[in-house]
Amino acid sequence: MNIPSARKAPRSAPISTALTALTAAFMAALLAACGGGGGGSTAAVATPSTVNTPAEPGAPTLSGDIPLDGYNWINYRRQQAGLAALARNARIDLAAQAHSSYQRQNNTVTHDQTAGLPGFTGVTLKDRLASAGYALVGAYAYGEVISAASETSGFYHAEELITAIYHRFVIMEPVFREAGTGSATGNGYTYFTADFATTNGYGAGVGRGKLVVYPAVNQTRVPLNFFSDTESPDPVPNQNEVGYPISVQGDISAAVNVQTFTVRPRGGADLPVRLLTRATDRETPVAGAAIIPLSVLKAATTYDVTFTGTVDGVTANRSWSFTTK
Repeated sequence: MNIPSARKAPRSAPISTALTALTAAFMAALLAACGGGGGGSTAAVATPSTVNTPAEPGAPTLSGDIPLDGYNWINYRRQQAGLAALARNARIDLAAQAHSSYQRQNNTVTHDQTAGLPGFTGVTLKDRLASAGYALVGAYAYGEVISAASETSGFYHAEELITAIYHRFVIMEPVFREAGTGSATGNGYTYFTADFATTNGYGAGVGRGKLVVYPAVNQTRVPLNFFSDTESPDPVPNQNEVGYPISVQGDISAAVNVQTFTVRPRGGADLPVRLLTRATDRETPVAGAAIIPLSVLKAATTYDVTFTGTVDGVTANRSWSFTTK
């Protein structure tokens, strides 16, 4: 698949783009006997939020090491959602760092590299993993999210990538086992790359008929909004500022079927939302679904979410709550 060009944003706003591993990973799952894999892509320009000073119980401590902080923040959010932490792999780190350096050297935001340009280590992520010595064998999956912003906090980059719904589907993939991160600063931007993989078998995941949800159960300080126009393809056409995305996700080979998916403020009525499923949106993985409220959420408010549906034909109804900032 072709990777669309990322738009250059003002330096006060980050640029982020995700290789949708759930497309790549699902293809890898189907072709596991052949050791196959594939890739799709999205491009996005995220909107800043402040996450430099975490104020949540159990949050990691900001170290100032951008790749480490980004990695720690991703694991923090994954563990909040009940997923296993990803082991940091030095070879994946090499691939991620090389790609951040390539983008800085060539003043670009892209998943594909061009042979002959400074810092070239491989056209695709799969190529770059191989160049770093990370072998994809047996059943495997891989994915990548990248961002570029004037902000130099790894927490900031990771949180913005989790907010953007297509990026989140990559970061929250249950069966990934390992990750690597890298960053490079120049041209007025810090380029942050997070690569994810599992090789020679998948991680435990959430299991048949089960889902990971985000925001997580009883999560607090959830952001109020999301700027839809900054993600390409745009998950909410004809509207920019919307409410914070809410998602459910099974393991990569799962098929999620939505019967109902609602969110309401505690004691209030269901909010109007845009539902994203693979049937209505080609960027949403078969194993996931999301709703995006069509209005900004209210501050300091508890929201109740209800999902009814199936995962691979198994009933997987969920009800949970979260509270906004």
